[in-house]
Amino acid sequence: MRASPSILPMIVDAISLQREGATLLDQVSFTLPQGGITAIIGPNGAGKTLTLRLCQGLITPNSGRVVWTHNAPMRRAMVFQHPVMLRRSVRANIEHTVRAIGGDTKRIDAALSRFALTTLANRPARLLSGGEQQRLAIARAWAQAPELLLLDEPSSQLDPGQTRDIEMLIQQLAADGITILMTTHDLGQARRLAKRILFFNRGRLIEDNTAGSFFTAPATQEAQTFLTGELLT
Repeated sequence: MRASPSILPMIVDAISLQREGATLLDQVSFTLPQGGITAIIGPNGAGKTLTLRLCQGLITPNSGRVVWTHNAPMRRAMVFQHPVMLRRSVRANIEHTVRAIGGDTKRIDAALSRFALTTLANRPARLLSGGEQQRLAIARAWAQAPELLLLDEPSSQLDPGQTRDIEMLIQQLAADGITILMTTHDLGQARRLAKRILFFNRGRLIEDNTAGSFFTAPATQEAQTFLTGELLT
C-alpha cells in the first residue's frame, strides 16, 4: 500500500490575529519540520495556545497563512489543556473519535493497550483521575494516526508523578516518529522534552532557537528576563 505524502514541513507565514481592536498575534512566522519536539513557551497571554489553534485550523488569522506540504487535516490532532470527556466509557470515547474520521478500528484496542487504559476501558471517562483523563485524551488523538500532534499544556493540572508519566508518553510518541508541537508554562518540562524552543511575548515570536542554546545563552533580552523569572513589560 502506497504511503500517504507527509503534511510536513508546516510553514506559518506571517500570521496576525486581531480581536476587538487588540492584536493577539503579530506577524508570526516559523517552519515546523518533520520529527522532534518543539515547545512554545512564554508568559500568560503571549499567544501560545492561539498559535496551536491556528495550526490546527480551529481559527482563521486576519492575515498570513498556515501552509502544509500536503493538506490532509486528519493527519494532525490536537489535545487541549482541558480535554472534554464524552459521557461514555473510556473505550467509547476512543471509538467515537476513530469512527468520526473513518479511521482504522483496530487502533481502538491498540490505543487502550498503548496508553495503559485496558483495565479502565468500561469505566465512565468523566470519573477518571486527571492523569487518566489526560492519557485518554492523548490516546484518542493517537488513535487518529496523526503525523503531527499538537499539545496544549499537557500536564498543567497534574501532580509530579502524573506529569512524569505524560512526559514519558510524549517522548515515546516522538521516538515513534510523530512530530510534537506543544505549549508549556513549565520551563523544566521544556528543558527535558524539547529540541527547539519558540519563545513568544505579547503575540510576537521573539526567539526561535535550539533548546540548548535558548536555556544557556538566550539571544534576546526578553528571553533572558523571562528565564530569570522577572515580569516582562
